[in-house]
Amino acid sequence: MGLQQPKKDCISSNNQDRRLRKSTADGVATVKLSGSLHPSENVPSKLQSIDRRQSSTMFMKDYQEKGEETNSMRLHKRRRRFVIKKSPILISTNSSTLNLPTIKSDDRNNKWKSLYQIQSKRKQIMKETCSKYKSNNRRIITPYHVSRIFVEDKYRVLYCEVPKAGCSNWKRVLMVLNGLASSTKDIQHNTVHYGNYLKRLDGFDRKGIYHRLNTYTKMLFIREPFEKLVSAFRDKFEHPNNYYHPVFGKAIISRYRVNATKEALRTGSGVKFKEFIQYLLDVHRPVGMDIHWDHVNRLCSPCLIDYDFVGKFESMEEDANFFLHLIGAPQNLTFPKFKDRHSNEERTTTKITQQYFAQLSPSQRQQSYDFYYMDYLMFNYSKPFEDLY
Repeated sequence: MGLQQPKKDCISSNNQDRRLRKSTADGVATVKLSGSLHPSENVPSKLQSIDRRQSSTMFMKDYQEKGEETNSMRLHKRRRRFVIKKSPILISTNSSTLNLPTIKSDDRNNKWKSLYQIQSKRKQIMKETCSKYKSNNRRIITPYHVSRIFVEDKYRVLYCEVPKAGCSNWKRVLMVLNGLASSTKDIQHNTVHYGNYLKRLDGFDRKGIYHRLNTYTKMLFIREPFEKLVSAFRDKFEHPNNYYHPVFGKAIISRYRVNATKEALRTGSGVKFKEFIQYLLDVHRPVGMDIHWDHVNRLCSPCLIDYDFVGKFESMEEDANFFLHLIGAPQNLTFPKFKDRHSNEERTTTKITQQYFAQLSPSQRQQSYDFYYMDYLMFNYSKPFEDLY
């Protein structure tokens, strides 16, 4: 496979992630017909009203030009028909027609049964959290919501990519499943992220998206939020990077460092973790969010999309191989164990994460926990520090 020039890993198509603005934990956004992003501060029911008002403006112009007359009731019906025709995919709550494949009768391994029960519990907690905190009477799924979902048609798998939670190796697995490579060891990092060998779900038309959402096995893998955050910081700011230093580093140093040197302002290198947290918590942050530290809520929309399998980075090997077993993958295909980037550096662990957060004040730690609160709650992670409330 030919290599492409490296840019950054786990990137999204059309540079969408560079334009993400701060939003609620819902991660609700709409996509206009032109494809531009418009994050919303409202829940989906209000979002639908906004879409109708925008769509009705186009309809009213056409309506007035024809000189037709109608009463308010007929106008309302015409507006509704127009919105339905042009609106994104509408799927009723808990509409997924697919559940996890049933354990085969000859699977007498108690380990599989135990992992199956763990999956059921994770999905139940996720659904209960969504039901409690999200007011979704009608669920609106737009191309934005599925823009991070990769498609593997041979084994009928949809994988929502969560950076710093094994995304590079999962893409390798999908490429092997699809017949693009014989082994995960044969696929280099740049080929994974810049080769464009894997299709995204938002690249299909409405019918194709709907069909795959309702018939493919949908899965995502997540990671403890603070640990994922520290992993992203170490990767992007403690190593040379020709994207994150000039784009994020310069803006962060300029805004949060007193008496910054000209060299630091010029290069954007040397961002400190405390400065990075100041940027993250700033509602008027000088540069937008990035997929590597965004909420899983926004990246994968778990309250809109009924995921069939929820794996965790902390139990990656057994979760991943259980998933491969469920979909009937070749028995010689196992999830890779190798570290994709900075292989000589120790992986980000709980201990390393605590060392970084020890640099913050109790107030900053609390605000950081509040920032990721929905991810902690939805995926049943315990509080990382005892003094958090």
